[in-house]
Amino acid sequence: MNSLLQRQVSKYLDEEALEDPKMKDFLTAIDESYNNSEEQFSMLQRAMRISSDELFDANQQLRTDVMYQKDILDSITTAIRALNLKEFEKENGEFEIKDLAEHIREQSEELQIAARKQEQLLKNLENKNQVLTDYAHMVSHDLKSPLRSVNTLISWIKTDNYDSLTTEGKEHFDMILKNVEKMDALIEGILNYSTIEMADHGHYEVDTKYLVQEIVDLLVIPEGIKVEISEELPVVKADKFRIQQLFENIIHNAVKSIQQDGKIEINVVDAGKFWKFEIKDSGKGIPERHHHKIFKIFEKIDTNQNSTGIGLSIAKKVVDFYGGQISLESKENVGTSFYFTLPK
Repeated sequence: MNSLLQRQVSKYLDEEALEDPKMKDFLTAIDESYNNSEEQFSMLQRAMRISSDELFDANQQLRTDVMYQKDILDSITTAIRALNLKEFEKENGEFEIKDLAEHIREQSEELQIAARKQEQLLKNLENKNQVLTDYAHMVSHDLKSPLRSVNTLISWIKTDNYDSLTTEGKEHFDMILKNVEKMDALIEGILNYSTIEMADHGHYEVDTKYLVQEIVDLLVIPEGIKVEISEELPVVKADKFRIQQLFENIIHNAVKSIQQDGKIEINVVDAGKFWKFEIKDSGKGIPERHHHKIFKIFEKIDTNQNSTGIGLSIAKKVVDFYGGQISLESKENVGTSFYFTLPK
C-alpha cells in the first residue's frame, strides 16, 4: 500500500473499519490510483527532461547555422562593394574580377548547403515538437483517468453513506477530494508548460487591459484585496492564450502572497521596442535566497500544499517565447514586483 495512504489509514481507521469489504475495495482502488499516477507522472517528467534537452541542442545548432549564414552574407556584401570600387578605381588591385566572381560562386554554394541543412534541422525540430505535444496530451489523459475514477468513487460513497459518516470522516473525504483536485491542476499545468511553445496560434492584436480585467473578474480574489489596473495597458501583437497564461499565473501568485488585506497594481511603461509591464503586490514577499529558483519548474518556495510549482515557469516560458525578459524585486513583509517585457 502507498506509504501516504498507509499513514492516513493507520491514523484514522480502526480494525473494524478495515474489515469492511467495501472499505477494502475502496482502499485498493485508491492505492492503485496512487501507484499509477506516481509512475506515469515520473514518466512524464523524464520525457519532458529528455525532450527539453533535445530541443535545446536543436536550438543551439539552429543558432549556429544562422550566425554562419550571416557571416556568409557579410562576405558577399563585402565582395559586392569591392566590385563597385573596381569599376571606378582601376588602379585598386585588391580584387581581380575573376577572383571576385570565383569568391561569390564559392560563397553561394556554401550558402545553399547551409540552407539545406537548416531546412532539414527545422523539419526535425518540428517533428520532435509534434511528438512531444502528442505524448504530453496522451500522458495527461492517462493520468487523469484514475483521478476521475477516484473522484467518482468518493462522490458515490459520500452520497450513499452521508448520514452515517462522522464529521471527521467527512473531513477525510474532503481531504482526498482536495488532493485529487491538486493532482488534476498539476497535470494541467505540466501540459500547458510542455506545449506553450509548440501551438501555432498566430499573432494578432490583444488588448491587455481588457484581458487583465477579464482575468481579475474570473479569479477568486478575496474581498480584502484591491486590484488596480492601469488605463495605459496597451494592445500587443501576440496570441491571447499565451498572454492570458502569462498574466493569470503572475496575478494568481500575487493573490496567494497576500495573507489578508492588500493591494495588487498592474502597470506598464514604454521601453523602446518593448512594453515593460509591472505586477506589484503588497504580500509577504520572497526571500532573496529563493530568487534564483523562482522561475524553475516544480520549485516551490513555501509550504502551500495547493501550489504546483509550475505557474511562474509558464510565465517565463511565454516571455521567452516572445523574446522578452522577466525579473522580480521583492522584500520580505513588504511585497513583490514582477517585471516582464513584450514586443510592441
